[in-house]
Amino acid sequence: MSREKVIAVLSGGLDSATGLFLAKKNDDILLALTFDYGQRAAQREIAAAKALCVRAKIEHRTMTLPWLAEMTTTALVSRSDPLPSLRSNELNDPQKTLASARAVWVPNRNGLFLNIAACFAEVLGASMILTGFNREEAQTFPDNSKDFVLAMNRSLTFSTQTGVRVEAPTQAMNKSEIVKEALALGLPFELVWSCYEGLEKMCGLCESCLRSKRAYQDAGIWERMKTFFAM
Repeated sequence: MSREKVIAVLSGGLDSATGLFLAKKNDDILLALTFDYGQRAAQREIAAAKALCVRAKIEHRTMTLPWLAEMTTTALVSRSDPLPSLRSNELNDPQKTLASARAVWVPNRNGLFLNIAACFAEVLGASMILTGFNREEAQTFPDNSKDFVLAMNRSLTFSTQTGVRVEAPTQAMNKSEIVKEALALGLPFELVWSCYEGLEKMCGLCESCLRSKRAYQDAGIWERMKTFFAM
């Protein structure tokens, strides 16, 4: 089977990092893109993505979108609004998690990122855009869902001349399954940043941290990982 040329959308988080290392086994990743749209964790995400790319020997580029920060009031960007807080036993509560998702929603973020990546793919001759979604968060973030990827791919048949498509290797997995897959791949977990905050350590309290912590516990590696969390 021939290797495909790939453009990766890489946040430096668990899902996109695992997808990157999965894809690297079978395909040629030409470039990884990380987006700075003024989010709290921008610098930590960029540093994580760069470090992962150095480890994987992949070219990395940061795309800065200051206008997106200017137009959104999401708590993910606005430091004047508190991030939503959940308890670990509320992660399966649809009402709580939907409210959390709404508080950190960035207008058309994933649609925008994938379309920018499609520009690079068309110019560089890549046939695939790699991104990191999962079925767990797709419950409250529709732009993580299988239907979203199908719709994006339908759109790209019109907006590109080369038939670029989106793939999310972790889409059918929950966070625990992603951690187990990442362990098998030898992912350097110490380089990953999966927190909404951009502090010295991952806060351990935001929804992203809570889901990662639960997955690390399920996979039996919490003792290894807990030093990277503040709480």
